[in-house]
Amino acid sequence: MVEIQTQMSERAVELLCLPEGRPSYLLDVGCGSGLSGDYISEQGHYWVGIDISPAMLDVAVEQEVEGDLILGDMGQGVPFRPGTFDGCISISALQWLCNADKRIHSPPRRLYRFFSSLYSSLARGSRAVLQLYPENAEQLELITTQAMKAGFTGGMVIDYPNSTKAKKFFLCLFAGVSGVLPKALGAESSEAEESHQAMFINERMRFRNVRGKSVKKSRDWILEKKKRRRRQGKEVRPDTRYTGRKRRPHF
Repeated sequence: MVEIQTQMSERAVELLCLPEGRPSYLLDVGCGSGLSGDYISEQGHYWVGIDISPAMLDVAVEQEVEGDLILGDMGQGVPFRPGTFDGCISISALQWLCNADKRIHSPPRRLYRFFSSLYSSLARGSRAVLQLYPENAEQLELITTQAMKAGFTGGMVIDYPNSTKAKKFFLCLFAGVSGVLPKALGAESSEAEESHQAMFINERMRFRNVRGKSVKKSRDWILEKKKRRRRQGKEVRPDTRYTGRKRRPHF
């Protein structure tokens, strides 16, 4: 487990594309016991970690990690001044914001609060790389939509997309500028690699789930279903620009 955590931390820092030859000031969201922070320190960078678990932070203190530690809920936003950090990483934490652990929790609001405060705390031109374990395509779309609303551009980089065990999702976000997504590891060819990278800009895009299928009841899903029915010889209404569009309720 420690080895996997270190490997993902190493990959996240690599995806940040930090300038060589000088230390950077990084934020580690969901820092836990400081495993990712140890790797950041080994690379000569400085860092601040934030985590919701007092017990995990106590372990980090006992291990005398070099970074500063803050107890906080990422769903309430990150409490830092604008432009504080040169980059941000997060390992296996972001997906928890999609859960409503309390009655007052709203996943879209908590995600937007996190992303908007993170965007503010990053220096313009920097990146955030957030490793996560999404449950489904709807969860991915929820996360990326809130990131876009907060001002980020970027996309999803999926390492080893054809492996059930080694597959890893990294949400690579650009603050203030649009950049080119890093190449995914383990792609068999350039075409396969492109199919496992989901770019987004400041406009809504449809995401496919992990198996490459369209999100249920989306426009793409409806068009594919109609195409199948036509091949079966069934009568189907013609496609128009209104196909798949949600209609306003009538009063």
